This record gives sequence, C-alpha cells and structure tokens, in this order.
Amino acid sequence: MSEKPMDLQPSASYYERHIFFCLNERKNGEDSCSMHGAQAGFDRCKSQVKAAGLAGPGKVRVNKAGCLDRCAAGPVAVVYPEAVWYSFVDESDIDEIVESHLKNGQVVERLLVPPHLGR
Repeated sequence: MSEKPMDLQPSASYYERHIFFCLNERKNGEDSCSMHGAQAGFDRCKSQVKAAGLAGPGKVRVNKAGCLDRCAAGPVAVVYPEAVWYSFVDESDIDEIVESHLKNGQVVERLLVPPHLGR
C-alpha cells in the first residue's frame, strides 16, 4: 500500500491570534514571572478577551505557558502568529494589549520586551 504525501498547502489558522502568558514559578528562589503578577495578567486578559467577544475559533485564544525563558523582562506574554513579546505591569497594560493588538492588530510599542533580554 503506497502512502500519499501530506498536502502542505497553507490553511487558515484555527485562531487569528494566540497569546501565551508565562506563569512559571521557580522553586529554587530564582526570579520568575509568577513572582511579578503573571497570573493576574493572565486572568485579566482572559476576562477582557471574553468580554470583548474576541474569544473562540477564528478569533483569540489566551493560554497559560510554562517558562518562556525571558524572565529578565518578566512577567512576559507572547502573541502569535506575529511573535510579539510583551512585558506588563498592571491591568491597564493588559487592557491596552487586548484593545490594540488582539482586537485591532496594532502592536503596543511601549510594552515590547527588548530583543536582548532573555533569562
């Protein structure tokens, strides 16, 4: 029985945008996103996306993530497919990311993680 090669033509993404929040907690006492309000940022984003009617297939998905290895900028979140990395401080930062980027496709420049910041 011969196998046909998979059709690798691009298809529509299940979500238009996907945002991942690092919620990692390091047990050894090293700095981590969980120590800087990451869970509150995730919770706020999830509720704002839902309230704005942006959640669901073809729209936006808000996800928890383990370590994203950018702790020096923590807390961090990354939006795909654009691969835009954000740091945030409070609810207003999250609200701006939701309204500007997740809803309208405009990157929030002031919240971008500098490219050199890693772990």
